[in-house]
Amino acid sequence: MKVTVRDPEILKCLEPERVRTYLQQHHWQEVRQLENTASIWTRQHEIGEELEILLPLKPEFLDFPRRMAEVLQTLEISEQISQLDILSDLVTYVPNITLQGIVTNVQEGATMGTVTLMGIVVGKLRRIQLNLTEPIYELAVKAYQARIPVICQGELKKQGRSFVLQHPHHFTLDLDAWVG
Repeated sequence: MKVTVRDPEILKCLEPERVRTYLQQHHWQEVRQLENTASIWTRQHEIGEELEILLPLKPEFLDFPRRMAEVLQTLEISEQISQLDILSDLVTYVPNITLQGIVTNVQEGATMGTVTLMGIVVGKLRRIQLNLTEPIYELAVKAYQARIPVICQGELKKQGRSFVLQHPHHFTLDLDAWVG
């Protein structure tokens, strides 16, 4: 199944510097910079055709999400992998995200602490850390013990190979998923 990423909120969160690094790691060549607004990158495709990417450098521009969608489309052709796989390598921050997951680790015996969830982030199963206080921490411990899925919201930030959900709120048991 081919997925096209169109969510402007996700696309707005892509950091041009992170995309630049990705392009360099995947053998793209920067051929020109257009003032401080964009850069042009090229790469030879397997069939000998040259592909080109216009990388926007100013997230505040109105067409930034559309331009980033074009970057993902070109990378999908070049890399022969899905846009979701590419996006999961590029995402470093998502504000106001709702996650569903299973609590896989808690700090036993504490009234507050770090909880680890396994949940889907941009199409991939990821480890997500949350710092919770009472009474939410107690709810997370119950979810861990009974293996009940949870839902929560917050700001997702990538740290190393893991994600951290900052400012978690609306942490609830997902009883519909558990019973169904």
